[in-house]
Amino acid sequence: MSAVRVLVVDDSATMRQLVSRTLMADPEIEVIGQAKSASEARALIKELNPDVMTLDVEMPEMDGLSFLERVMRLRPMPVVMVSTLTAQGSDTAIAALALGAVDCVVKPGVHCPRSFEELPAKVKAAARVRRRTPAPDVQPATPRAAYQPDGRIVAIGSSTGGVEALITVLQHFPENCPPTLITQHMPPLFTRSLASRLDRMCRPAVREASHGAPVGSGLVYIAPGGEQHLEVAGRTTLACVLKSGPAVNGHCPSVDRLFASVARAAGARAVGVVLTGMGRDGAEGLLEMRRAGARTLAQDEASSVVYGMPRAAFETGAAERQLDLARIGPAVLDATAMRT
Repeated sequence: MSAVRVLVVDDSATMRQLVSRTLMADPEIEVIGQAKSASEARALIKELNPDVMTLDVEMPEMDGLSFLERVMRLRPMPVVMVSTLTAQGSDTAIAALALGAVDCVVKPGVHCPRSFEELPAKVKAAARVRRRTPAPDVQPATPRAAYQPDGRIVAIGSSTGGVEALITVLQHFPENCPPTLITQHMPPLFTRSLASRLDRMCRPAVREASHGAPVGSGLVYIAPGGEQHLEVAGRTTLACVLKSGPAVNGHCPSVDRLFASVARAAGARAVGVVLTGMGRDGAEGLLEMRRAGARTLAQDEASSVVYGMPRAAFETGAAERQLDLARIGPAVLDATAMRT
């Protein structure tokens, strides 16, 4: 198998060298070029035809977001964004992921000294991504005007490619959507930016989850990135619970932790969904949900950016059905609609 050929783009010479050294430590990756600006990157893309590009979020001349939009329009290719762990950097990174960047890593710093450890794996995963024509819009199975939630809660897990996927799913949700909890693998600050972006783009209220926040109709909660897992607990009234703990399946927050808590707290009164992502986080928790009587879905291979988490969920028997991404939102509404 040939090495993944990578173009590194960053205005900082120090960062270009750090990214390159990190990638070249993996024998399955070859750094074929470096660029300090968008104009240099454009020329090298034409000359070298890389498999993957790493792209700095903040650059002179043309910022990374504007350059990414142009690349995705004129020469679609897998891109991994490299961001600072700041509010501005996080907002821009989330916008980049919505534009089609495959993934994002945080530059090493005081709060994330080992953040580049996952860079080679993300670059290799990006190289396997198939750039796809967006699926046509599909109308919700239950008309929005007639939709009334039946009390079931929805739990969603996602990772690589999850920003685009979550936008697609949640844009089907009406203002009075079923109570929804989401664990998307992301660093701190990124999840806050993601919640803000989804809140602007979708009808329901989307918030970063806080400890004790009530779970109810019309509310969508995103697990905060960092060192806490999002769970749900309660008897007559359910609430968000943030628990510190070690990573599960390499992740904190973990999809498995969310799903397992939903199985305990809601049983059959729930719907679980696994979307695109690397690895197998969520498969065991979704199986617990199914065994408790919940409805369970997974994104299909053709519409997944990375068919890792959905594959694990389906092959372990956790997911009842696999669906094209465009059909998952309507399917969730159909499964949670009050029957007359």
